[in-house]
Amino acid sequence: MKVVVMGGFGRVGASLVEILGDQDMEVVAASRRSGVDAFTGAGLRAALAGADVVVDVMNSPSFADDADGFFETATANLLAAEAAAGVRQHIALSIVGAERLTANGYFRAKHAQEQKVRSSAVPHTILRATQFFEFLGEIANASEGGREVRLAPARVQPVAADDVAIALSKLVTAEPLGATVELAGPDSFRLDAIVSAFMAATGDQRPVLTDPEAPYFGTRLSDETLMAGDVLRFGYTDFDAWLRRWVRQHPPAERPIAPPAAPAASLP
Repeated sequence: MKVVVMGGFGRVGASLVEILGDQDMEVVAASRRSGVDAFTGAGLRAALAGADVVVDVMNSPSFADDADGFFETATANLLAAEAAAGVRQHIALSIVGAERLTANGYFRAKHAQEQKVRSSAVPHTILRATQFFEFLGEIANASEGGREVRLAPARVQPVAADDVAIALSKLVTAEPLGATVELAGPDSFRLDAIVSAFMAATGDQRPVLTDPEAPYFGTRLSDETLMAGDVLRFGYTDFDAWLRRWVRQHPPAERPIAPPAAPAASLP
């Protein structure tokens, strides 16, 4: 089986390429780094020749409103090239709650991408994942106001990026579902608590203030906005184990680190 991973050098893509390679598949890691540009179409035909499955884990260069243009054009080019190449399955990675976060251009773009995949003639499966543990620092930075980080106490169930790659690898060897499945981590948390725990463990001394009105990338959160739905799969990695590994791999730049915040206890 030949599998092309679009975005194969990114956080999830590189892990997926390694997993599939260990299964003795023919795997092509495709991105602009390898001369394949879905936005312009350059290199797509050659990369997709003989491909059975294409996994799209590409990301926009921007998290702003112009993400619309990237995902619309890149997805259209990719699906057209797949149809011409006779690809048997297109697997797209998306975000849980994208349709509920449309105040932000990036999430609108991901929702539109899903719709384009569903309307294509190429058989498909869409995997929506909750926020990555690896994204917690970016959430903190985006939620900073002055010298404080303001976050809502909304429910979240983030997942490790490596678990997302594992879930995608299982979809590669399955028949196309023609549907969407969702992936979440094994435990639920409050957003303010888990970000606070991450910041404390990594030496980030900014105070975290709980504010029910604090927006998440432009959207006011309810307890359901970021939570996965009924067609659900779970990652394997719990937050504490992931955080210990992350701290070992990314030691704080300054010592001593801030005093530990309250534990990010999982919800009952």
